[in-house]
Amino acid sequence: MKIFHKKTVFFASLICLFLISCNRHSEFKDKEQLSVSDSGPVEEESDSTANSIAGNLTIDQLSTTPNAVILTGLPDHRFLTIYKSKAGNKKAGESSGSREYYYSYDGYESGSEEHFMPGIDILYGFNLLNLAHYDMKTGKTNVLFKKSALIKNFYYPSIEPDSINKIPVRRNYYLLSVYDEDTNKDKVVSRKDLRKFYYLDAGCTTKTQLIPDNYCVMRSQYDTGNDALFIYARYDQDKNGAVEKKEPMHVFCIDLKNPVTARRVY
Repeated sequence: MKIFHKKTVFFASLICLFLISCNRHSEFKDKEQLSVSDSGPVEEESDSTANSIAGNLTIDQLSTTPNAVILTGLPDHRFLTIYKSKAGNKKAGESSGSREYYYSYDGYESGSEEHFMPGIDILYGFNLLNLAHYDMKTGKTNVLFKKSALIKNFYYPSIEPDSINKIPVRRNYYLLSVYDEDTNKDKVVSRKDLRKFYYLDAGCTTKTQLIPDNYCVMRSQYDTGNDALFIYARYDQDKNGAVEKKEPMHVFCIDLKNPVTARRVY
């Protein structure tokens, strides 16, 4: 009887662990649907308009609220996150500041550090309407977008030291994945529009679009050996301002040592 009782307890424990694991996996999937990683294998995003904003408003006309200050690896430069106010059931700024790490490199000062890419951390946006750049030296603040925008991913220099093959690496720029135009003309800016990809210099005085207008950025892949970022983007072949699975996928390469241009490689 004791042996039978122990076996029952054992199998009951296994079932509980399985159910907890399934529940956690389900929670992870739900969270992932709200903030899909650029480095994952997923190409297409949900076409939900929950994360959307009217497409013809200026930043002054939008109902916004500040959330957190992003501390970058450039001490004179900070960013204030600006979210949509009263964002339905999801609190403004929820899951902001979360960083998912995919590559591990040897920190040359403080031991092993893990960043999204060497020297780069990432902020995932949900109802993230804008970023305000603050210059600690001049005391000036300027927002990155003057009109309706939904920021998907913001790449910024990591505070922690990092290296590639034991050689210190420091970034002095930002990269930005964003929906900033009502490309499909449905009067809202949402994930149904074409997603763009920008380079910004340290002081945010220059904003350069790296992937052409008629593309929708889908995902990215980091090349360790060349310190380069490959961007996968679908070509809006029918020029309707939206992207369909049947449309061709092209690949662009960005040199992270000097990411001011993107070369199409496929």
